[in-house]
Amino acid sequence: MRLRQASGMTQIQLAAQLNYSDKTISKWERGEGLPDIAVLIDITNIFGVTLDYITIEHDAIEMVPIMTLKKTHWQAKTLITFMSLLLVWLVATLIFVVVHIAYKATTFEWLAFVYAVPITMIVWLVLNAIWFNKRRNYLIITFLMWSSLLSLVITFFTMDYNISIILLLGIPGQAIIFLWSGLGVIIKKIKEG
Repeated sequence: MRLRQASGMTQIQLAAQLNYSDKTISKWERGEGLPDIAVLIDITNIFGVTLDYITIEHDAIEMVPIMTLKKTHWQAKTLITFMSLLLVWLVATLIFVVVHIAYKATTFEWLAFVYAVPITMIVWLVLNAIWFNKRRNYLIITFLMWSSLLSLVITFFTMDYNISIILLLGIPGQAIIFLWSGLGVIIKKIKEG
């Protein structure tokens, strides 16, 4: 409770990050139940503390440096994510330049940027799944699916093949992503019992 309050976080906000209800968080804080080890590890990641730290009593004075550390960790993770996404575009630019210089007659070197979009989504998805709000993964997967399909259409269009009908695959794909996100909510409710 002290970590949550020191960070200015409400029970609802913590519950959203852990994919539990605020009632469950309240029960844990009142000592009427305990989270399992996986949830405890998620809590340590949210607040930037160790498992030992959250299982031992501490004075409120000790909390200030911990919360500053948590903010610093979040900033570092965000910076690493942006640098990783920019690295994808640096590689795409490098491919564009090398192909343009090596094969002066080519007109397809710009496809490096087309394929950089779905690759960017893959990198973002991986880093978001590790460090950030996992609910955003459904949105990233949506962008990944559509950018991949569009990349194929654009590639074949440059070779005078019209395969735009492949975009129809996105409709059931989008439905699956939508249902998958709903399944996550159902599983969360089952866990809370």
